[in-house]
Amino acid sequence: MPQIKRKEVVEYVEKNISSFHQARFNSLERLKLKNVLKRKNPYLFKAKNILTAQDLMKAILDAHLSSQEETLFGEFLEGLAIYVCQTVYQGYKSASAGIDLEVEKDSIRYIVSIKSGPNWGNSEQIKKMKENFRSAMKTLRTSNSKINVIAINGCCYGRDNNPQKSEYVKLCGQRFWEFISGDNLLYLDIIEPLGHKAKEKNEIFFESYAQILNKFTLEFMNEFCVNGIINWNKLLQFNSSAEVPPRKISKNTSP
Repeated sequence: MPQIKRKEVVEYVEKNISSFHQARFNSLERLKLKNVLKRKNPYLFKAKNILTAQDLMKAILDAHLSSQEETLFGEFLEGLAIYVCQTVYQGYKSASAGIDLEVEKDSIRYIVSIKSGPNWGNSEQIKKMKENFRSAMKTLRTSNSKINVIAINGCCYGRDNNPQKSEYVKLCGQRFWEFISGDNLLYLDIIEPLGHKAKEKNEIFFESYAQILNKFTLEFMNEFCVNGIINWNKLLQFNSSAEVPPRKISKNTSP
């Protein structure tokens, strides 16, 4: 069986991790204060007794960025997993909806949905994944009714000590990376190169972060503060009030 060399993994990570940092930076640069305010929960921040505009802006900004970073880094890890599997087993990006990777091993076709961690979705999202698995299996069996297909939910980190589910197998962390590479230590080899130029990239990012935080704080104070106090009613009305359409004027209304 072909093996992937640690050098190849390191080169891929160092070459492509910059795309994560750039996407993270671009996401920050595109932010508009009012768009972020519309998506966040004012009740939560009031309940936390946040009193200053800067503290509120930092909490909102950090919550937004945390969500964005999880998505962006998940995309990076998915790309790495496909690269590794392609190198070792000639795996490839699937054309089926909701399926990220297809690979054949020992006369078994595996269809893989890649997620960041084990607790990635609610019941409806898991239901949708199962539907995607069934649909992909049906398509594969249309051309070959005897094909043996196994569905895999691959998670890039974490644990699940009961991998066999009702309709698929859930492989997390070490088990997933070993499945796509044949190397039970690959999950450890990934961590070190992720720090490639991280200090330099983060310094640039946090310079921009500080600028956005100051800009948002000033904009928020001008719009939602009165005498230096956060006007929670105005913020809540902006975030949650019903948009009432203008009343239509009856044609029979006399002047």
